Amino acid sequence: MAKANNSTRRSSRALAFQVLYGLNFSPASDIEELRDAYCASPDVSDRGGEAHPVGFAWELIEGTWTNQKELDEVITRFAQNWRVERIGKIELTILRLAVYEMLYRADVPPKVAINEGIELSKQFGDQKSRSFINGILDAAAKALEAGTLTCKY
Repeated sequence: MAKANNSTRRSSRALAFQVLYGLNFSPASDIEELRDAYCASPDVSDRGGEAHPVGFAWELIEGTWTNQKELDEVITRFAQNWRVERIGKIELTILRLAVYEMLYRADVPPKVAINEGIELSKQFGDQKSRSFINGILDAAAKALEAGTLTCKY
């Protein structure tokens, strides 16, 4: 049973990544536009769409989008000599999603957030991005453990 849940969560993360990545090119200015972007994604629209988005993918999308400024501040803190504007869109989207899970999701241990970020980079990024993503997420996890970065849940 846990295997199916992990698989479902992984596919939800991939969907969340795709919607959030698309927002880099066609930003949502409010929650309605965010819902529209989610409902227009092929994985959702192929099932007939959803009037009121629910589920893990939507929670990740809404939470990451809502807290983007704070997530970018955390990423900047651990991305040595990298401004957020210089980070590739794929890597930045993965980092935002994983940092969101670390800070805001009590049901996702930091090690899982790191692993899932790496898995997303394998699926959507290139070989070089994995170590970059891993380094930032690992530093954030260590800061959480040390108490110099605070969870929001």
